[in-house]
Amino acid sequence: MTVPGKHTDRRTVLRLALATGVAVPATGALASCATSGGGEDASSSPAPGASGSADAKNPFGIAKGATGEAVIFNGGYGFDYVTFAANIFNRTHSGKFGVKPSTQIAQQLQPRFVGGNPPDLIDNSGANSIGLNTIVDQLEDLSDVFEANNLEGTKIKDTLYPGVEAPGTVGDKFAAINYVQTIYALWYSASLFEANGWTPPKTWEEAYELGGKAKSKGKFLFLWGKEAATYYQTLVIGSAIKEGGDEVRLAMDNLKEGCWSLPAVQGAIKGLEKIVKAGYVKPGGGGTAFTAAQAQWSQNQDALLYPSGSWIENEMKKQTKADFKMTGFPELTVSSSPKMPYETLHAAAGEPFIVPSQGKNKAAGKELLRIMLSKEAATNFAKTRLAPTIVKGTVPDDGFGSTALQSQTKMLTAAGDNVFTWNFVDLYGTNQDMLVPWNAFLSGQIDAAALTKQLQGITDKVRKDPSVKKVEVK
Repeated sequence: MTVPGKHTDRRTVLRLALATGVAVPATGALASCATSGGGEDASSSPAPGASGSADAKNPFGIAKGATGEAVIFNGGYGFDYVTFAANIFNRTHSGKFGVKPSTQIAQQLQPRFVGGNPPDLIDNSGANSIGLNTIVDQLEDLSDVFEANNLEGTKIKDTLYPGVEAPGTVGDKFAAINYVQTIYALWYSASLFEANGWTPPKTWEEAYELGGKAKSKGKFLFLWGKEAATYYQTLVIGSAIKEGGDEVRLAMDNLKEGCWSLPAVQGAIKGLEKIVKAGYVKPGGGGTAFTAAQAQWSQNQDALLYPSGSWIENEMKKQTKADFKMTGFPELTVSSSPKMPYETLHAAAGEPFIVPSQGKNKAAGKELLRIMLSKEAATNFAKTRLAPTIVKGTVPDDGFGSTALQSQTKMLTAAGDNVFTWNFVDLYGTNQDMLVPWNAFLSGQIDAAALTKQLQGITDKVRKDPSVKKVEVK
């Protein structure tokens, strides 16, 4: 799983700039035992491995033979795209920047933050990511990366889509560079739909009706895997925001009391509950690894639809039926007259990269990010991962032959300025807790009322915890 897609059409770049709200200061509660929580500014004194002399081609003063360590979430995008950039680092600086994959970011790296020896660069993504607000005081401000020139000699901030700083800004600190642009949608096989004369549903009721058609063909409407049960939470929240508008988005992001009981939220949850109770969701997902479940959709075609971010094509490219024609369409609305148009998209920059202040070579961490933001590295990512980065002009109109990538362009064009996102789950690190009730709900073990109660309880726990500094979204 990953969180993060955007496209090259000049109109579409504006759609994803509308990311999230404005944050107020948050403090790190994680590493009270760590030395120097805030970390000094990288420009005030050279980091280990830095030469102390910098210029436009070496803005962070990386010394010859410098070393570094990166730990990268090994989800839908893999991790070797960072290895690609690390190889450029090693050639340029005669260095040795090691790249390690992980699917347990919090479990593996929280102890290292506490011990004062975190890696130099982290892709803080996936279901087990670290809540950004808990470590923000231990992270470098990355504004100087955007101010630096890329490998082609152009200032990086001039090569990026607008608004990409917002998702990674906490208070006054630009703490994370979200590298990949993601569209969250429902995905399906266009060839399967064409063969059966089906059309993508727009509302939960239309989805329910499609579930009946799927059943007549011996198929399910949905399926899921245990680690990705909250993909359906993402679908429900996106649906509710489209139905109820910004007041729903703000209530969720600001952890408002009773936010899970808002009519639009309940409408989406109950729409899904009707589908679960009808038997249109394939049983057994709570005991199935998410990639295995996704293969049941993309390879076996056991189910018609799957909710995911636009990383799904790359994640399943080795387990997708030939001529599947993977295609996306916007998340469902509750009614046929929602406050936001049906074409409205949940989309934002994702895959947050952070540079810990206590890393052995934080300058090298920033340098690797600078390389990743070069046209060479960004184009490599788009071509090999079939998803765009925050760097403009790296995806051709044909989407490298990807129907999924082509559909992203169409969805963004249709959305116009109607794009939104939210951050509360990632910000407060609640996904792991939320997986439990969602697996139970999709399994039919609990109903909508119980799901609502448990999700509200998780949300209330964060809101009421005085040790957790809250982020106000406006």
